[in-house]
Amino acid sequence: MGLKRIGRLVSTLRYLTAEQVIYRLYYRARSLRVVPVNEATPRSSIRWASPGFIQPSTTDGIEFSFLGAKGRIDDSDWNATQYSKLWLYNLHYLDDLNAVGIDEQNVLARALVNRWIEANPPPSGNGWEPYPLSLRIVNLVKWFARQEALERHWLASLATQMQALAKQVEYHILGNHLFANAKALVFGGSYLAGPDADRWLANGLKILDREVKEQFLEDGAHFELSPMYHATLLWDMCDLVNLAERVDLPELKVRLPRWRATVVQGLRWLRSIQHPDGGVPFFNDAAFGIAPTLSDLEVYASRLKGCLPFPDVGEGSFDARYHAQSGYASIDLGAGNKALLDLARVGPDYQPGHAHADTLSFELSLFGQRIFVNSGTSQYGDDAERHRQRSTSAHNTVEVDGESSSEVWSGFRVARRAYPVLELFDDQSDKVLIRARHTGYLRLKGKVLHRREWSFESGHIQVLDKVEGEHGVAVARLYVHPDIRFTQEQGRFIARLGGEGCVTVEFKGGESSRLVRSTWHPEFGASIENQCIESIFRNGALVTHIYWSASV
Repeated sequence: MGLKRIGRLVSTLRYLTAEQVIYRLYYRARSLRVVPVNEATPRSSIRWASPGFIQPSTTDGIEFSFLGAKGRIDDSDWNATQYSKLWLYNLHYLDDLNAVGIDEQNVLARALVNRWIEANPPPSGNGWEPYPLSLRIVNLVKWFARQEALERHWLASLATQMQALAKQVEYHILGNHLFANAKALVFGGSYLAGPDADRWLANGLKILDREVKEQFLEDGAHFELSPMYHATLLWDMCDLVNLAERVDLPELKVRLPRWRATVVQGLRWLRSIQHPDGGVPFFNDAAFGIAPTLSDLEVYASRLKGCLPFPDVGEGSFDARYHAQSGYASIDLGAGNKALLDLARVGPDYQPGHAHADTLSFELSLFGQRIFVNSGTSQYGDDAERHRQRSTSAHNTVEVDGESSSEVWSGFRVARRAYPVLELFDDQSDKVLIRARHTGYLRLKGKVLHRREWSFESGHIQVLDKVEGEHGVAVARLYVHPDIRFTQEQGRFIARLGGEGCVTVEFKGGESSRLVRSTWHPEFGASIENQCIESIFRNGALVTHIYWSASV
């Protein structure tokens, strides 16, 4: 291993907590032993009901479609190596048990449960790892709680899976993985009867008491700062509220006020940072088709007591909001014109696995259409494309000397990282001025500092980029939504939006500007051709003007 790689590894490890290090060493040193449970009984009668958002992945229980890829699974193929780890994880979640329309496909659902149990004895295989265990346990409990009759081996398998999960709670990872573990312990412990179930429930609640407070920030955002994962964890919170309302357990009832408040705050934050089309921006790991939409979450929250916030009403011509704890800002300019700004850290220092090097990037919708978008996420893993999608060069911000603002590496690692500083947030009735800087390039030889200033007025955004310190080439990029086409005309870039209007981009102070071909990744497994507007500057400053006007 070279000195550079050693330094990067050391820079990554120094952010880990003692808890993560201890449990990582412990889990590596011991082997997992699971004794199959022969008998288990439900604690009480629970009738589960909730809206759904997941679409079915199979119609026959043999051929499945996940992440844009299809696969055929025979009984011996549940861990087939020709499929990616993430694809196999999705297979083992058994999300289809709660997919839209599954209650009219009971024969298929029963076959899925039986096939999984028969083909996956404990404790080896992807299905017995703690994260897929957690998601599958919750899916099983929800599905069991809608059945008129249960088979004994189903309950025995559920208890065996709970035993396996309890022995490998992901304290070495923390973050959303630990939250999913805790949720599964609470669901399984609330559903099953007996002293083991009591212990699982108590442990799950103990973890949740810590993690709800830790993972949901005061402004409502989930602390990993991925809008996609925020929506996923918010659905988890709705599930917990739903469970507490349906189960007669005092230890759940007493937590309802805190859980409901978390849902309300989380919905407010998600509403603020949505594009006018109702979808999330692509900051950090984010893609469509994985998490529930804001609309899905509002439907769920409306069926729970005290979980749906009142509509927020802004003041003045513009509605500018800065979410101080998460670091995101939304500037609603009215008439379907909205900018979303990433002034955020990469995530919690000890778990930045879903972070991209996108500090001081932004996205923009005009006339209700996405115009400028970050590149998105089409895959996990550890290859060149995953690295590119996480890099600064794949986002609407400034890259200096070919380096990313944060040292993203491997599939989910970050070494030295950018820390943003908000210098000014001036919200006037008809103008908004925002200035921020980040420290990510101070690690470069020239001690480079990137400062960006946005000025918002009606029909016009000015972006001023200053790169201070010794450096070579700086590149500012604007990735264009694939439905929009720009042309270069007399030094300007112009897009005509059919009957809606016109958008013009003009650079001042740059050395050269051009349109280049690129790709956008709105879903896992998806790659769509789009454009990118690049402007190169060496003198330390670049001014970008974005104008728009409605068609007359």
